[in-house]
Amino acid sequence: MKVLVINAGSSSIKYQLFEMPAATVLARGMVERIGSEQSGLSYHQAGQKGSRDVQAGDHQQAMGVILQALTDAQIGALHDIQEIAAVGHRVVHGGEEFTDSVKIDPDVLDSIERFADLAPLHNPPNLTGIRAAQQALPEAVQVACFDTAFHASIPKAAYLYGLPYEIYEQFRVRRYGFHGTSHRYVARRAAALLERDPAASNLITCHLGNGCSITAVKEGKSIDTSMGLTPLEGVVMGTRCGDLDPAIVFYLTDKGYSIEQLNEMCNKKSGLLGISGASNDMRNLVDLAEGGHERAKLAIDIFCYRIKKYIGTYTAVLGSVDAVVFTGGIGENSPLIREQVCSNLPQIGIEIDSKRNAGRSGEYLISAERSRVRVYVIATDEEAAIAADTYQFAR
Repeated sequence: MKVLVINAGSSSIKYQLFEMPAATVLARGMVERIGSEQSGLSYHQAGQKGSRDVQAGDHQQAMGVILQALTDAQIGALHDIQEIAAVGHRVVHGGEEFTDSVKIDPDVLDSIERFADLAPLHNPPNLTGIRAAQQALPEAVQVACFDTAFHASIPKAAYLYGLPYEIYEQFRVRRYGFHGTSHRYVARRAAALLERDPAASNLITCHLGNGCSITAVKEGKSIDTSMGLTPLEGVVMGTRCGDLDPAIVFYLTDKGYSIEQLNEMCNKKSGLLGISGASNDMRNLVDLAEGGHERAKLAIDIFCYRIKKYIGTYTAVLGSVDAVVFTGGIGENSPLIREQVCSNLPQIGIEIDSKRNAGRSGEYLISAERSRVRVYVIATDEEAAIAADTYQFAR
């Protein structure tokens, strides 16, 4: 069965085509700069990689570009788009309503639109991508896979804030968490590497990229996570500030900052970029720090310190930990960050083997033989997880 996975952003659509149930990737690519005078298609399919300029004035046109590329005589992976039996869509926010992936119907569309105020940068383009796919592939089964769904198992004591309870009742202000598809995928892979049933595994999963989140997984279920009502809470990230004393916002408002300026600052000008004054890219910061850039080194130190704090906190929450998992662009590719995060943690049973940590791709153990807690690097594959969920509905 052919399953197409779509991740629609405000000006881009990423896609992957899978042959299920083997989860073989037949094609992948992206249409970017949607709505611009000149959009672009990059692709890797039929053994070929390339890019070209295309016309994609809106998401509907972009879907047409993708389907045309998939059936192209030279680079196509399909003879006919009707071979696509199902389409899986990444949707960022499912609120409290969706605790798992769902087959899309009008009620689901209404709910995704209703939750747009909780994820204004993500849910509207996700919705646009769904409607574009429905129009282009009306016979295919359409499935929504929510980033928040894996965290639906978090107990009330962990997801409620210390605000008047009426705020939760009226506006559903609470911790939702994000990167759920990634945390779920690597948690299941870690259980397999441990040769345990996921329901018998306690894990701390660290998704580290430009956006970062840490999750405590008890007996296969998320019981706490670092991101909150929005993806702004938690550890320091590429451009997001992470955890913050809320009184800082009041203080800076008194100093003349507008709400719009503070929103822009906290989401787009803080984190690694704001601290270093140089870059939000960890690779650049490591190079700069090695060259003596003090603020780049400071940004790295703060980043690792905050992650270490969460690992310690979640160790206490879980009681016992079988493994810590690193994933995401930084988690998978930066031995320096992994080693700094895991340094001086023998008291909670974490010790890194520097040779094992030196770096390769895929899935591998980096903890020392004497480490009570195993530490893994596992390449995340959110698209494969979405494809698997979608396949189950399409079957």
